[in-house]
Amino acid sequence: MKKLIWLAIAFSLMFAWGCAKKQVPQEEVVVVEETEVVVVKEEPAEKVEEVVPPTPMEIYESEYRNLPTSHVVTKGECLWWIAEYQQIYNDPFMWPLIYKANRDMIKNPDLIYPGQTLEVPRAGYSLEEVKAARKQAGASWKALEPKENAVVPGEMKAALGYL
Repeated sequence: MKKLIWLAIAFSLMFAWGCAKKQVPQEEVVVVEETEVVVVKEEPAEKVEEVVPPTPMEIYESEYRNLPTSHVVTKGECLWWIAEYQQIYNDPFMWPLIYKANRDMIKNPDLIYPGQTLEVPRAGYSLEEVKAARKQAGASWKALEPKENAVVPGEMKAALGYL
């Protein structure tokens, strides 16, 4: 019971000190000579504009703009692995998007070679194209929409309800 009383006292003291009013600048009285009294008012400090923190969409869009738009193939890589990289799409089922964007260089999606520079599409595709690519790659018909952690344009993430 004593602990409860001490706890109540501690909370009431914290509440009393934490809710003190902000002090308003007081007028200063300055005596220049014995006969003159000058009243000087303190000017309030300049108002500082509040900085509005960026929205999750703005943060995601700025990060998305900094992602690479091309990838140089190294030995042992395949389109599946490239699409799975976190800085590419973070979703292996989206490899057909890379294939379609590089058809002039890739005749067979199973054959890519070290040193090839592949374009990674970042815009210009719709949610329906992503679903078609995931279906072509073998994703379950129940999971044709990209996962929440997939790297897709911000509008698409917002449309899917992830942002």
